Amino acid sequence: MTYICPECNQEYDQYRQWCKPCNSTRFKNNFDKWTSGNSAIDKFIQEAQLSANIWKVIEWIPYDKFREVKQIAKGGYGTIYYAKWDDGYIDSWDIKNQRWKRFGRYQVALKKFDSVVDINEDFLHEMGIHLKANRIASTTLFGITQNPETQDYMMVLQYFKGGNLREYLNNNFNDIDWDFKLSYLSKLAEELSEIHKLNIVHRDFHPGNILKYSLQPNSNSICISDFGLSKLISENKKNPNSQNNIVTGVLPYIAPEVLIGREYTKAADVYSFAFIAYEIVTLLPPYHDVSHDKDLAFKICNGLRPKIPFHIPKLITRIIMRCWDARMSHRPTFDELDKELDNYLGDYYEKNYKNSNEITIQIKEAEKFSNNKTATTPAANYKTHPQAIYSSRLLNFSNLPGPKNEVNFEKELEELSESFYQINTGGDDDDLDISNL
Repeated sequence: MTYICPECNQEYDQYRQWCKPCNSTRFKNNFDKWTSGNSAIDKFIQEAQLSANIWKVIEWIPYDKFREVKQIAKGGYGTIYYAKWDDGYIDSWDIKNQRWKRFGRYQVALKKFDSVVDINEDFLHEMGIHLKANRIASTTLFGITQNPETQDYMMVLQYFKGGNLREYLNNNFNDIDWDFKLSYLSKLAEELSEIHKLNIVHRDFHPGNILKYSLQPNSNSICISDFGLSKLISENKKNPNSQNNIVTGVLPYIAPEVLIGREYTKAADVYSFAFIAYEIVTLLPPYHDVSHDKDLAFKICNGLRPKIPFHIPKLITRIIMRCWDARMSHRPTFDELDKELDNYLGDYYEKNYKNSNEITIQIKEAEKFSNNKTATTPAANYKTHPQAIYSSRLLNFSNLPGPKNEVNFEKELEELSESFYQINTGGDDDDLDISNL
């Protein structure tokens, strides 16, 4: 059904009560009533408002609109504050009273960039990436503000009570069931698939940049955040390898081709996903017991990968291995991963988990192992090396070898793939030994 705006007589989104032509005019008429004090930021907000839809509305928010501001986290390149926003975000236009309808007092996160080189480029670059991904596969950006005491500009973002995925895994390893592990993997693959369809690569994909909506142990609502190191694919092509071997990120999650100075591609995000998946299913941070230094980078380029415990479902092991393959062209896309993991999730949930689908059989075997009181649980008592650093930082490693896999990698992956092929083609029972899967 077509809906007509009662003010301009043009089609509009009645469900969201959002008329783009009318609202663009309203924003434009208000441009002279506010300023950030920075012409580039003003221009960025104004251009965004002129093309805004209900999911991509940003504004200049005076700092005195926030209450109870307190620091809650500090990463490699930014500091995060919690705050309550008096007015809340713009919801729609109130035609009767001729004013914006707002959500009301709302919890938000304020992100301050530490050591920003150029506010006009670095700050606004992340703004643009967040805005492009708003409500699709990222935490929502509401606008920009400035602390009048420090003069620091801040992004105003959606607040997540559950914190980041790494904290959640560390605090709840005894309470995370396999259905939630599988749903996390499926959800992340789906979100990265959507991000890549926007021609965006994340470039800093690790559990510290995955947020949880809820504090509840088995809540599967998660969201990808922090595009501070993201680049549009087109930008990458214009200026590849501009910083030689200087890369930024968390070493265990950085693809070996990036470590040696090659272009950061979508395949590098897939490599990062492999280690997030490893951490979700084993509850162990990758390379937690060694220093994250050039020696580790050298070994990674030579094919070193974490050992995947034998009881992990082989279908999941196969996904992880394919994603951290040193051969970029052999890694799956997130679209492929999304479909594969969604199928596994559907198979596992079938008949309320009471089925003989292969993923269900393998998960039940993994649960049986974990529930065995004689079995050790490494995640329960692991110790992190003092030089194992899981926050983003600048890394500059020279003279690293070209990426390759370990000697037996291809053989092991081929054996897993053969088993996968037999399962999916319905091989005869005599040919398929499920006990070995």
